Amino acid sequence: MTAYVIAEAQLTGDPQTVATYSAKLISTIEPHGGRYLVRGAPWQVLEGKSEAFTGIIEFPSAQAAQQWYQSPAYQEIAPLRIHNTQGRIMIFEGVTAA
Repeated sequence: MTAYVIAEAQLTGDPQTVATYSAKLISTIEPHGGRYLVRGAPWQVLEGKSEAFTGIIEFPSAQAAQQWYQSPAYQEIAPLRIHNTQGRIMIFEGVTAA
């Protein structure tokens, strides 16, 4: 079943370091069958307040998403994001049509 990684991150550190992370990110996703559906701005907030960057990545399964997140390639660049943003990364399984 298709799964989606949803990431929300607000910049708290060096924008250039986060740009380096972003430039390297796609190469870690593709080997696990992932592809970006939504990446960054512009966005429109309909309710509430958000200053967070949002990304949505589709994977063929939750297992593939977990394998991407735990992969050595992703874990090598993750500190660039962790030390310069505040936010969350979540995995959601898709739903099947009734």
